[in-house]
Amino acid sequence: METFRHSQEYFFYITLGIPFYMFGQAMNPIIRADGNPRFAMVSTLAGAVLNIILDPIFIFACKWGMMGAAVATVIGQIVTAILAVWYLLHMKIIEPSKGDFVLQGSVCRRTLILGITSFLSQISLVAAMAAINNMLRKYGALDAVFGQEQYAQIPMAVVGIVMKFFQIVISIVVGMAAGCIPIVGYNMGAEKKLRVRQLFTKLLVAEALVGAVALVLAEGFPKQLIDIFGAANESSYYTEFAIKAFRTYLCMMILACVNKACFIFLQAVGKALASTLLSMFREVVFGVGFALLLPVFFGLDGVLYSMPVSDVLTFVISAVIIVKTYRELNAEGAKNA
Repeated sequence: METFRHSQEYFFYITLGIPFYMFGQAMNPIIRADGNPRFAMVSTLAGAVLNIILDPIFIFACKWGMMGAAVATVIGQIVTAILAVWYLLHMKIIEPSKGDFVLQGSVCRRTLILGITSFLSQISLVAAMAAINNMLRKYGALDAVFGQEQYAQIPMAVVGIVMKFFQIVISIVVGMAAGCIPIVGYNMGAEKKLRVRQLFTKLLVAEALVGAVALVLAEGFPKQLIDIFGAANESSYYTEFAIKAFRTYLCMMILACVNKACFIFLQAVGKALASTLLSMFREVVFGVGFALLLPVFFGLDGVLYSMPVSDVLTFVISAVIIVKTYRELNAEGAKNA
């Protein structure tokens, strides 16, 4: 009940910033496409840094608790949106006129086909998280330790922290892949398919390196990571489960990073259907499926196993699609040459 109360309070205030968040996120790729990735980065960082500064002020100094955390986030989103509006009025290459703001069916249709991938990916991720949280609550109650009232919140709290670390890493992965989208679009339009292939190779290597660094941190320093999130003085049960969760749940970080890069790159080269299906398989078929199935056989540990198993199976499918994409780019590149 305590967790639900805090979640409800945070959810109420954070929803107030949804319009500002959506506008800022929508303008970010437009700013990059206008040839100013630096401003796109600065506008996003400005909101994030302001959020970080205001969090301790609102939470501790003003004693607003969860409301303070939500309000700080919303203010950061508003700042990012304001900077986006300013840039919209001072664009370098694109000079929008009134007619450009009129919706065109053909443009909307093409945009929706490509954008539906990200939408379904986010929705399916929510479904996967809901399944994981429900299984943590159900099988945590059956555990000898976490079935006790004073320890009942530990599994959900720990996995929440593990997922937050995972999201930080994936944000880096998404940022690197998203930065390639304008370059991919330019070279696809110029029929430079071999360049696209080379960029894909470099992206996969870079994403694998990011995953390798994250893997080293998760496997080698799980206690230090959990302490960063304010768990230094928790019980020994908390620490033990946290170490197990980091080392088990994130043991396939390299594959997870490569999979995410593959989703975004396929979308960038116009393979919206392949990207959508791959994303749906990862989050819904594997993510939700194994989160529901594995705990039946392995109890609470089964929830932790669901992530690496899903990543391994998704990578098998991704590898097939990657090889096929390479062959297509090679064939088209040789033809154009």
